[in-house]
Amino acid sequence: MDYKKAGVDIEAGYRSVELMKKHVKETMRPEVLGGLGGFAGAFSLDSIKKMEEPVLLSGTDGCGTKVQLAYIMDKHDTIGIDCVAMCVNDIACSGGEPLFFLDYIACGKNYPEKIATIVSGVAEGCKQSGAALVGGETAEHPGLMPVDEYDLAGFAVGVVDKKDLITGENIKPGDKLIGIASSGVHSNGFSLVRKVFEMTEESLNTYYDELGKTLGEALLAPTRIYVKALKKVKEAGVTIKGCSHITGGGFYENIPRMLPDGVKAVVKKDSYEVPAIFKLLAKTGDIEEEMMYNTYNMGIGMVLAIDPADVDKTMEALKAAGETCYELGQVEAGEKCAELV
Repeated sequence: MDYKKAGVDIEAGYRSVELMKKHVKETMRPEVLGGLGGFAGAFSLDSIKKMEEPVLLSGTDGCGTKVQLAYIMDKHDTIGIDCVAMCVNDIACSGGEPLFFLDYIACGKNYPEKIATIVSGVAEGCKQSGAALVGGETAEHPGLMPVDEYDLAGFAVGVVDKKDLITGENIKPGDKLIGIASSGVHSNGFSLVRKVFEMTEESLNTYYDELGKTLGEALLAPTRIYVKALKKVKEAGVTIKGCSHITGGGFYENIPRMLPDGVKAVVKKDSYEVPAIFKLLAKTGDIEEEMMYNTYNMGIGMVLAIDPADVDKTMEALKAAGETCYELGQVEAGEKCAELV
């Protein structure tokens, strides 16, 4: 008896690391010390010395049951982007810059090529956000997970000068709400998605005219990363008063998280066109509108609260960053909530 016969292939682990090194290398920042293989990722703090009062920010998350689509479609090169996005977008909501990221992959069996492909997506997400991939862990769990399945989670650390923290405390009635378009369902509500749609290879490969692609392609579209777009807004001289990442819980749960007491966010539902994937999901599953807005991003991945005088500058900066954006509504006096009209 040995470890391999027990289900854990150490040699496969070594090969996975070798295959992923080229992807990890593409994410390196000058502050990273050393390479893969150490017991800890080392990151120099020299670059933040110019900040008056640096504050560390952190975020951790996974991709939820969206990974099941990757299994069925045998497409593993984008799920890592989702993992990074869910962490770094939260850091960006506080005004921070992501510095580095670590991933954790639990699998039933280590297939080195598959693991390297997953990590290639993680590396792509890191490049999109400017974070360095400084380490991670791949753990084989024979007997606990089926051999073809895996789960993916991540952890990010960022930094912001305390004076630049986005806290929402200065939001007041009259401020405007700007929505930045999502790329689709992102990484939330997939337990409901999987109840609505049949999760088979045939179903996911079915082409829908209203989507302009297959169902699987629409659902597996990676979560959009907004780090660089928010940086462009800041560089345009705009003070972002509040920022909300629209994840699980949709509009109703996430928008109020950026609001102080005494104000509400009034969102005009007709201020933008809800993407076809959400309409198809609601129709197929007979899901009530309120539940849709309380579960999904409905086409808006990030909401900003800004001064009315900054609307044009904000929209121009976001468009210059390649984003699609909308003036969603405004802030009004009232009990803290999101009100859809």
